[in-house]
Amino acid sequence: MGALEGLQPAGVYRFFEEIAKIPHGSYHVDEISDYLVAFAKERNLKVVQDELKNVVIYKAASDGYEDEETVIIQGHMDMVAVQDADAPIDITKDPLMLMQDGNYIFAKGTSLGADDGIAVAYALAILDDDSLKHPALEVVITVNEEVGLGGAIGLNGALLSGKRMLNIDSEEEGIFTAGCAGGMSCELKLPFVKEERRGCVCTIEISGLLGGHSGVMIHHGRANANVLMGRLWMAIGTAMDYRLISANGGEKGNAIPTDSVSTIVIDEENTELLQTILQNAEALFRKEFEGKETEIFVTVEIKPAAVVSCMDKTSTEKCKHLLLAQPDGVQVYSGVVDGLVETSLNMGIMRTNETDLLTHYDIRSSRKSGISAVRDKVKIIGEILGGAFEELTSYPEWEYCSDSPLRDKMVDVYKEVYGREPKIDIIHAGLECGVFAEKIEGFDAVSFGPNILDIHTTKERLDIESTKRVWDFLLRLLETKDKK
Repeated sequence: MGALEGLQPAGVYRFFEEIAKIPHGSYHVDEISDYLVAFAKERNLKVVQDELKNVVIYKAASDGYEDEETVIIQGHMDMVAVQDADAPIDITKDPLMLMQDGNYIFAKGTSLGADDGIAVAYALAILDDDSLKHPALEVVITVNEEVGLGGAIGLNGALLSGKRMLNIDSEEEGIFTAGCAGGMSCELKLPFVKEERRGCVCTIEISGLLGGHSGVMIHHGRANANVLMGRLWMAIGTAMDYRLISANGGEKGNAIPTDSVSTIVIDEENTELLQTILQNAEALFRKEFEGKETEIFVTVEIKPAAVVSCMDKTSTEKCKHLLLAQPDGVQVYSGVVDGLVETSLNMGIMRTNETDLLTHYDIRSSRKSGISAVRDKVKIIGEILGGAFEELTSYPEWEYCSDSPLRDKMVDVYKEVYGREPKIDIIHAGLECGVFAEKIEGFDAVSFGPNILDIHTTKERLDIESTKRVWDFLLRLLETKDKK
């Protein structure tokens, strides 16, 4: 018996469980893409799988709906695959361990992938049920949305005839998203010089942070573990001489890092002082982020003195300066929409290899000029320190359109189903709608979805009751004909 046995809608949860059995983190989507193709072929549905592994499945209109506007149902097949250190599985190769806790579904020790597995499950359940009433459907399931929207960017727009898109990639029921920010991913590579040094090797870890999606949670002011690590290096360097050996923080560019680890070497007589500095820093961070973080831990493991390979003093200082000087978090709030973040930056990943410190940034803004301004700042700070800057991916903003027949129809149906008005919103996170708007003339879209909490973290949870309500709304929307 599956963990979701007995939950309604049964078809949706059946496919959600099927998806959860297939590892499908970003860049590792071949298996789930092939699963979607097999699903379509088993039901004699027309399907296209492009070279990127995007999948488009077509289903003809139900009897009596042939003259209705074609509807595109869109989501993405990749998930942000993160796991706790003590997770019972390897999320890169094992099925997720789905669990139920009251009204929520979660995965034991890992992210759940309801972002955006619930969209895929909704779409498959609709395609699987020939009793449903709907116009012609084009189901578009893209790859690698979570790492720069690469699948949507590479998809051939000629595969789609529809102009109305239901993007099921939002995480708050009752909110219809009608616009979003654009974004850019970029990376700095800061080379370092090594030396041999005798001392105690100390592994410092910051952990326990809440993290979250950098486009959704950035305005909450949550701590970035990589940024805090830079502050620790500053505090340590003020009190003693040290050298940096390695640094590793964060897992995904668009997720606020929940943990960061660095290894340094210090003189043996300074070990007690180091412990005191870190204890004081933990207390300071907890007070500083009170009400924004629930737990912040700063720990250290100290090994006996030995001769080790480490960065030289100049390289250590440059790495420290980079983390301290780079901007992070909200940069500008909108002057038009109250409370909306206009421009932000997230240092989502920090890594060292044998020759370089690598830092990865996600920049978001509803203005192209906002992205350019922050990009230039990151670039110049890196280059001053001797680093090399590289733009990786970018995606366009999705501009709000006041004239939207689809949105008007959805509002009417929502009021019928829920008995109240939905909220129309513009968000700071990036959505694939902006990409499709450039591919489809006359594009008309709304993004919506059920309640999903703490996406991109191991605390991710899907609201069971909300999933059922949104399903009922979706079916009513598809069966409601346009007013002639």
